[in-house]
Amino acid sequence: MKFTVVFIQRRLVALTLLLLIVSFAVFSLLDLSPGSPEEALLGPEARTNPASVEAIREEYHLDQPLLQRYWNWLADVAHLDLGRSTESGEAVTHVIAQRFMLTTELGLFAAVIVLLIGVPVGMLAGLRRGSSFDRVVTSAAVFLASAPPFAVGILLILMFGVWLDWLPPFGVGDGVVDRLRHLVLPALALASAALAIVVRQTRAAALGVIDQDYVLFARARGLSRRTIFLNYAFHNAALPVVTTAGLLLVFSLSGAVFIETVFGLPGVGSLLIESINSRNIPVVQGLTLLTAAIVVLGNLVTDLLALALDPRTRYAGTA
Repeated sequence: MKFTVVFIQRRLVALTLLLLIVSFAVFSLLDLSPGSPEEALLGPEARTNPASVEAIREEYHLDQPLLQRYWNWLADVAHLDLGRSTESGEAVTHVIAQRFMLTTELGLFAAVIVLLIGVPVGMLAGLRRGSSFDRVVTSAAVFLASAPPFAVGILLILMFGVWLDWLPPFGVGDGVVDRLRHLVLPALALASAALAIVVRQTRAAALGVIDQDYVLFARARGLSRRTIFLNYAFHNAALPVVTTAGLLLVFSLSGAVFIETVFGLPGVGSLLIESINSRNIPVVQGLTLLTAAIVVLGNLVTDLLALALDPRTRYAGTA
């Protein structure tokens, strides 16, 4: 217990420093990027109306040095104030909150697909090594791992949305059931790469377990394949699978930018594209910080799951 608390404290300190580095890097790069918020807001008037340009620079503190602006922004972030959108004037937190729920639903749907399909399928492929099922699963995993998620999304739209007309290819839908139907194809596309890697990782973990002495002894005792699968193979192969799946699901959120664009979903990903195109720097900064925080917390949760699944890692950390 003591080691777990110390571990969490150390990780939180390290992850906080990482967030600071990422936020400063993004803040600096946006400041160096071509164009300016004044030009985005005023258009051609920015060249002929210096007074309006100066007013905007003062309103958004663009007339201050970079380090001072970053420090002021960081102080506001500590109070959960990400500034105001240069496009609508709304609070950035409100703008992001309006889009965040849809992206969260999409990510959770993709996570369910990865865990409920990837883990059992990979485990069965490993337990049936060399069978036709194993060969089909391995080939499908190689294809999905090599195909970009947005390309998979386009194929899904053509197959199930246009040719077969089974599922709606675009939009959000109304009501719970209709919303789920609209999210099936984008969730499959978002989960495709992570699903392939989890299947291969689970298969490899199963292959590493089934030849162990305790599994051979369980077979010699006459235990059924289902009992061996649930009580021995699955539990002991869970650690690398959970670690890989957790990291992949966190990083797959970055793929939501392309998936939401392909399927016309008004989520955080499409908001990021819109904000970049319109030079809406406060929103871009807020979304970048949010994404980094999710990745950081996802890594921490994955490490804690590894500690819970394999107590040996606790003792290794105290050595």
